[in-house]
Amino acid sequence: MTNSFMHDIADFEDATFGETGVPASSSWEKCHEAQMLRALAREADSDGEALVSPIVATQDDDLVPSPPPQLSIRHPARRANDHSLRFAPKTVLVTGVGNAEGLTLARIFYRAGHRVIGGNFKRNGLPVPGRFSRALSAFYSLSEPDAENGSAFYIRDLLEIIRVQKADLWINCSGVALTVEDGQAKEIIERRSDCKVIHFDHKTVEAIHEQNSFIQHTTKLGLNSLETYIVTSRASVHSILNRTNAKRYTMKQVGTDHIMRRDSTLLPKSTLSATYQYVSKIPISPGNPWLLQEYIQGEEYSTYAVVVRGEVKAFVACPSPEPLICYEGLRRQSSLGEAMLKFTREFAARSGNSMTGRLSFSFLVEETVTEKGLEVVLYPTACNSRAHAAMVLFSGEHTRMARAYMSALALPEVNGTMEGHGNDIIRPERPRGCYWIGHDLVALVLWPFVQLILLQGSMAEVTKNLAVFAHRLLFWKEGVFAWWDPLPWWWLYHVYWPGQLLFCMIQQTGWSRIDVSTGTMHA
Repeated sequence: MTNSFMHDIADFEDATFGETGVPASSSWEKCHEAQMLRALAREADSDGEALVSPIVATQDDDLVPSPPPQLSIRHPARRANDHSLRFAPKTVLVTGVGNAEGLTLARIFYRAGHRVIGGNFKRNGLPVPGRFSRALSAFYSLSEPDAENGSAFYIRDLLEIIRVQKADLWINCSGVALTVEDGQAKEIIERRSDCKVIHFDHKTVEAIHEQNSFIQHTTKLGLNSLETYIVTSRASVHSILNRTNAKRYTMKQVGTDHIMRRDSTLLPKSTLSATYQYVSKIPISPGNPWLLQEYIQGEEYSTYAVVVRGEVKAFVACPSPEPLICYEGLRRQSSLGEAMLKFTREFAARSGNSMTGRLSFSFLVEETVTEKGLEVVLYPTACNSRAHAAMVLFSGEHTRMARAYMSALALPEVNGTMEGHGNDIIRPERPRGCYWIGHDLVALVLWPFVQLILLQGSMAEVTKNLAVFAHRLLFWKEGVFAWWDPLPWWWLYHVYWPGQLLFCMIQQTGWSRIDVSTGTMHA
């Protein structure tokens, strides 16, 4: 866990932002003046939509919003919501619209009739695809946290956007890297404005962000968990491995992504000498602790849930594919899905009423044969307090999903939704699978043909992969494409990814994996 958690949030806030919440600078004043002109222009528009012309951001004016290019397509669901007498639209700030998760969420709020402001970091100078979505009323480029300034300018940008745009709700979908910073930003924003934040506070983040602390927190709550140890020496590793039991363990550095579990070596090895030889090569020390976790043979699943004040408002569960680039939700009638939902509800309820945010669990499912029949045991292995790519499975539930998020505002009766909100948990009735055509076109079409040409594959494998691709193309939903908002999809595959690959070639930057859903490249 980062050292920022050890600092008092109030001291951090006052030292960084002073009394006004915005550092004094001439460039910021210029930016602020331009933003106020835009805000006044919006208020003068009788239809509630911006009529101002684009303002070109300069080096001294980098936080001025520019309206995304608009097409003449208007979604029928949006039109119906505009004229509802009971409807009270809100302004929602969604950051991370460069990800499929953020773009999906922006579209959900737009289709439900709300005003959506988008934000994202620039990646190698290229605008992200979500920048061009017609769901956005305005878009901002954010200052990315760095080692020199920390998250100060990032939080400053958020505060100013919320103030100028009068945002009622802020939801970040930028990914796991900003989980800590968003915990800080939540407390500052909710203290300095009326805007509510869908994210956990820093204490909750501290308890669940890292895998070892999550396991400890789960055990403390009285829920089932894997046997896990933090080890700081080779002697402690051998002490655990040499116990008289048949358990096996995986070992990885603290802070490593839980996906690396697939590549972990099982310990102990077949012979004692092989085990000692492997452990001797591990750079373990008190300053570089490792995680030793019980290994369970079983299928992996992931879940995504929206939690407001300790209550689960929306939930979906799906198998964890490899690679993590396609999702197919479990049906509501699935007993396995019900078991994961029960765990999620108990975890949220036992964590307290202050828990508001997103919970994404990873589960291992162990099946054992007993006298009573087949027994299934769930073991949570990790938790991410962020948006999960599986949320694209909710793309057709815009009215109910918007209601779930808006319940965080705690307004009586009319709360920014078309109807009052109940206690029913939103779950996709018949979830369509979700895929990314850019990934599948390479993985299921081009690469199998390349292997066939190199005599490393067979025609049977090519035919099988083509059948999978055709099934997804005909019956699943593409993760970015929407017929009424096609520009982000076009930009992603025709400009953004070619530009990113070209940048890597020019900079001679290596990469091993591309995540099309998040728009990131991994070394």
